[in-house]
Amino acid sequence: MRFMVLVKADKNSEAGVLPDEKLLTAMGKFNEELAKAGVILAGEGLQPSSKGVRVRFSGGKKIVIDGPFAEAKELVAGFWLWQVKSRDEAIEWLKRAPFDETEVEIRQVFEAEDFGAEFTPELRAQEERVRAEAEKHAKTEPR
Repeated sequence: MRFMVLVKADKNSEAGVLPDEKLLTAMGKFNEELAKAGVILAGEGLQPSSKGVRVRFSGGKKIVIDGPFAEAKELVAGFWLWQVKSRDEAIEWLKRAPFDETEVEIRQVFEAEDFGAEFTPELRAQEERVRAEAEKHAKTEPR
């Protein structure tokens, strides 16, 4: 099972305040534990919403909205993508994270089998091609 672990933003992350060396060291150690256990698939911190945009799709229009965005508590400051056996295992891993004052959300990622018959063999093959191409580019073409 894959889970997206979303670290909520706060006033400091939205102000562009970077973590101190102590937190970076602790987070690096935690990420190493995740990697050694084969749990982490990806993980990154995100720039503040002032450097982001949203694109709203409405009535055939695409409207670009520049950040920053209100309500920091509703924004994401970073994420992990984990592969674990269960939601409970994801929770147990998260409890070991070196956070002091924050909120983190865990959401299960849909898998192909979750979509049932609507996800036809042709759509499954297409999904596999897209994943293979993405992995190929991730390994050979850093951006």
